[in-house]
Amino acid sequence: MNSTQEHTQEHRESGDVVVAVTGCPKEDARTVFDVLRRSFASDRPASDAPEEASDTRPTVWTATVDVTETRTGSGPARLSTPVTVEAQGGYWAVDRLRKHLTEAFTVRLVGTAAGDQEQEIRLRLESHRPA
Repeated sequence: MNSTQEHTQEHRESGDVVVAVTGCPKEDARTVFDVLRRSFASDRPASDAPEEASDTRPTVWTATVDVTETRTGSGPARLSTPVTVEAQGGYWAVDRLRKHLTEAFTVRLVGTAAGDQEQEIRLRLESHRPA
């Protein structure tokens, strides 16, 4: 196995999912990352607040989360606008992330790209509507 294959195998088995958040205010990106950080191990510390990178171009915020172990349930979270989230990782890990996000948000699958060992999905997150 070469180093690229070993890295891919390690990434897939670890439960790592790379998450990118776009098309929303920085406060909504923070809400999404807070939900992920409360639920899973993340490379983003709690003190790491998203900031706008440009006034003229969309900002993409990223994090890597390990979905192998779930910390706690997140409960509903409020967003000011719908948020686009892209998640990339092994099939099991991406599916677990998506299912966990449904505890905090209304989640709609809007796109997928499947590979041999990994997949990428695009989700649309919105606040849960009151019953």
